[in-house]
Amino acid sequence: MAHIHIGLNVKDLKESLDFYRRMLGAEPVKVKEDYVKYLVNNPNLNLTLSEKKNVEGNQINHLGIQVESYEEMLSHKERIEKEGFFAREEMDTTCCYAVQDKFWVTDPDGIEWEYFYTKADAEVHTI
Repeated sequence: MAHIHIGLNVKDLKESLDFYRRMLGAEPVKVKEDYVKYLVNNPNLNLTLSEKKNVEGNQINHLGIQVESYEEMLSHKERIEKEGFFAREEMDTTCCYAVQDKFWVTDPDGIEWEYFYTKADAEVHTI
């Protein structure tokens, strides 16, 4: 099985460890003083967090997890809200040449994550 790998620099490893544990609904597979690794199968993701003294700027537009159904997207939203996170909804939105239902959460360093379900293709990037 292949996993997408994302390596993020974070300011506060403990805060980010807690955020991603709750957002992904999974425990990390490796925890060191300055490093955390999550290896999850739904989605197929290898996510690593490296603590750095200086993390600034917006070098990432956003990150996302595409799911296969509206019901699956809602299930993740309900789970994340039960963890105490604010999930900002965008339903029936046109983005990236697709019509999507989605919600967003923001990690402790300001990186936005979307869980989204693509309903149809569109001829425009954004409405």
